[in-house]
Amino acid sequence: MTTETEQDQAQSWLAKQDLDKIGAENLTPLTEEVISRQATINIGTIGHVAHGKSTLVKAISGVHTVKFKNELERNITIKLGYANAKIYRCSNIDCPRPGCYRSAGSSTPDRFPCERPGCGGQFTCVRHVSFVDCPGHDILMATMLNGAAVMDAAFLLIAGNEPCPQPQTSEHLAAVEIMQLQHLLILQNKVDIIKESQAREQYDQIKSFVQGTVADKAPVIPISAQLKYNVDLVCEYLCKKVPIPPRDFTSPARLIVIRSFD
Repeated sequence: MTTETEQDQAQSWLAKQDLDKIGAENLTPLTEEVISRQATINIGTIGHVAHGKSTLVKAISGVHTVKFKNELERNITIKLGYANAKIYRCSNIDCPRPGCYRSAGSSTPDRFPCERPGCGGQFTCVRHVSFVDCPGHDILMATMLNGAAVMDAAFLLIAGNEPCPQPQTSEHLAAVEIMQLQHLLILQNKVDIIKESQAREQYDQIKSFVQGTVADKAPVIPISAQLKYNVDLVCEYLCKKVPIPPRDFTSPARLIVIRSFD
């Protein structure tokens, strides 16, 4: 049986949590001792089936959220998927964006050298996020709504090779509006398989679709989740556009159960 000391030694690259020195009243979702080991922001991935939600989560976190046999056979998300990721920023203010941002899995050290030639900076963990990967199929809307209950923000994925909106694109956006989720990023995915003219035409469709909704002012970021194109830009926008959610570390804990196992 592993002792607490052995666990600490095995994770020596993470910040040490000394309860004698850390006061609950001083903790925030960005406290180094907290985000070193625990995700503090919940990000949902929403959108139509096969628009790249799980692929994006894997591109950011390195975790493949499609795990169950029936999901793998059908290549769709059926149950809520989960993955954590750390978001890093280079400490050198002259390191050009968006390459000064990057992501890695939860077990990655909190700091490591920037690989850009001549930079000399250190990538430092600035966010630790937990992804709630929602299914996009119409018969799984109840599952998606369960996931929306714990989201602080959401990525709305829209595949660039299909007209916008698709049925679950509309339904998922309506759902997060009902849940009063205020912070969204729109990701125009699969731009690697369409022409620039198609991307521009669909961009206009997206802006028309979200007009008057909670996503009206949301930025639209062209990406390729499969090729990890612009994933660093997504990390930058996540840090700059998604506010830090308030967290109460002093009151008794409250749990929201969104999935159970028998």
